[in-house]
Amino acid sequence: MLLRCFMVFLISLALPWSSLAATQIEISAPGEQSIPLALTTFLPDKGPQSEKISGEFNEVLLADLDLSGLFRFVAPKAFLDDAERIGLFSTQVNFPQWRLLGAETLIKGTYALEGEKLIVEARLFDVVNRRLLTGRRYVGEAKDVRRMAHAFADQVLKELTGEEGPFSARIAYISNQSGHSELWLMDVDGHRPIRLTNHRSIVLNPDFSPHGKELLFTSYRANNPDLYRKEIYSGKEAKLSYKPGLNVAGRMAPSEREIALTLSKDGNPEIYLLDTSGRIRKRITDSWGIDSDPSWSPDGNRLAFISNRQGNPHVFITDIFTGRTTRLTTKGKYNATPAWGPKGDRIAFTRQEGGRFDIYTINTDGTDERRLTFGTGNSEHPRWSPDGRFLIYSSDKGGKRGIYVMRSDGTGSRRLTTLESDSRHPAWSPRW
Repeated sequence: MLLRCFMVFLISLALPWSSLAATQIEISAPGEQSIPLALTTFLPDKGPQSEKISGEFNEVLLADLDLSGLFRFVAPKAFLDDAERIGLFSTQVNFPQWRLLGAETLIKGTYALEGEKLIVEARLFDVVNRRLLTGRRYVGEAKDVRRMAHAFADQVLKELTGEEGPFSARIAYISNQSGHSELWLMDVDGHRPIRLTNHRSIVLNPDFSPHGKELLFTSYRANNPDLYRKEIYSGKEAKLSYKPGLNVAGRMAPSEREIALTLSKDGNPEIYLLDTSGRIRKRITDSWGIDSDPSWSPDGNRLAFISNRQGNPHVFITDIFTGRTTRLTTKGKYNATPAWGPKGDRIAFTRQEGGRFDIYTINTDGTDERRLTFGTGNSEHPRWSPDGRFLIYSSDKGGKRGIYVMRSDGTGSRRLTTLESDSRHPAWSPRW
């Protein structure tokens, strides 16, 4: 069942024109530059016309590119007649018309319905230099239109910034939508949620394996907080660590050979390394305080974690080979849930001050600490997108706790889950 639900039945083909000289528009982060972009409604190429197909593709693509913070959109009401003409080749596009409207980039495309099959052709043009930057052809079914749009959004970011976007990934999270705290999976924009567990108990702290096809999580299904491992496609599930006491916050190393987690089998919560069969390979921490919430550095050599060994809970970093441990945060009375960014330079974490939790990031040398969330409610459990452009987190600022996404500078926050249930503990998958 899970295989059927999550198999991406798309074909994405790089067109030969995308190997032309790269665009001169180069940006890497929101706020650096706002590119004027004209996003046209995709037109029917052959077969029946479907406003639902074109509308949904446009809606998803617009939302993804808007979240990136890299674009300023030309108002569709200003579009002239070229928006109503198919233009898959640069010779077919009226570039002076788009330049007149102030556009520097342009997205055009077509769709074709052939029975159950949907074919989408998408193109990104450089208006200033009158050339095609990149194009993709997607083949699937009508139900795949959202995934096609996410995939093209990823490609647009790759062409203009040099790095692919994260919109074709997935988000795992915990929700009580079924009446119990269970593990769920959804698209990056909050659509297509599906429940992965039926433990009818408390499920916590999901995390993806580096290749993204498995999840680690903790469950009280057997009346103890045990660590489980689940294959997303097949649905196969196994109990991985079930020692007495805590088996929580399991995080698989980038090498996929080890798992860091917190165990309290000897009374005091400490961080250990397990092999992939659940056997203890190494004890990482040994202090009188509580050590928890490990997070791997991208190179797999260090762990960020929380400890109250020097009084209040703070973020520490330890070298798993030498054991050298340093304290990262110095402010606040309660810091929690560190998440090492995919670029290796920053760590996101939660801090409680004034009776509420907010999200912060900090350089790995302890400099340039930044607070990202403000206002009412608690914002907790930050996790990075695979490209480092965004953070997901949980917050109760809208009443019921939900999953939110924002840019890595704290701007552009939007809620992904509905107000009908409580959701928390998000994790962003690698690119699929």
